[in-house]
Amino acid sequence: MDGGSALYNPKTVEEVFRDFKGRRAGMVKALTTDVEDFYQQCDPVCHTRSQCQTKYHQKSEKENLCLYGFPNEHWEVNLPAEEVPPELPEPVLGINFARDGMQEKDWLSLVAVHSDAWLLSVAFYFGARFGFDKADRKRLFGLINELPTIYEVVNGKNKVKTSGTNHSSKKSKSNSKVRASESQAKYSKGQPKEEDEGLDEEDEEEHGETLCGACGDNNATDEFWICCDICEQWFHGKCVKITPARAEHIKQYKCPSCSNKRTRPS
Repeated sequence: MDGGSALYNPKTVEEVFRDFKGRRAGMVKALTTDVEDFYQQCDPVCHTRSQCQTKYHQKSEKENLCLYGFPNEHWEVNLPAEEVPPELPEPVLGINFARDGMQEKDWLSLVAVHSDAWLLSVAFYFGARFGFDKADRKRLFGLINELPTIYEVVNGKNKVKTSGTNHSSKKSKSNSKVRASESQAKYSKGQPKEEDEGLDEEDEEEHGETLCGACGDNNATDEFWICCDICEQWFHGKCVKITPARAEHIKQYKCPSCSNKRTRPS
């Protein structure tokens, strides 16, 4: 498995970062919006190369599977490359064998951590291969470090503490209640209105850092967003396939991750 490297070799910092973002987006999808499909593909009960739709002959023994992310934002569960050494660094082996021996949340977190490590290894493999100097490596890491890790996205660690938002017409009732109680507390203590307005401005600045729980980006702030009433993460509507019209009829929205936790035993 060469991860598409035979057709795509990024040679500049910007190209490597674009490659990183594409692979990262694919793996985030596998561990969030496509988690049901990903979970099923990681069944530890005997996988063969023919089941993985490759050209290799069927093998009867169980195989170690890997999660791959590609520059086109797709993901795939497959067997590791047979050539030694491989064209690119390989993801961690055997994620399928750990699946049924752990709580699902812990298993997804483990895969997320190893996925983060793999993405960094691929990015800096390209950097080494194409002779990035100290300044280029520092700039590449700076760009990468601006994004939340896959682990942070999967576990909701990237959520910004903020109350009230204009991201969507569908708002969390709990957030609205928190905002109301905070406002009453401020005025009951006799704080001047000017100070209260200053705090609201700080909230708005923090809100600008809100990251989508699916793709991990905070772009398209003028587009439709929706908040999960269970984990209270925000998502781009397009990332979780929810339209504003559909949101109007949802009394309690559950993101894909929270829905899967309730429908499938760990």
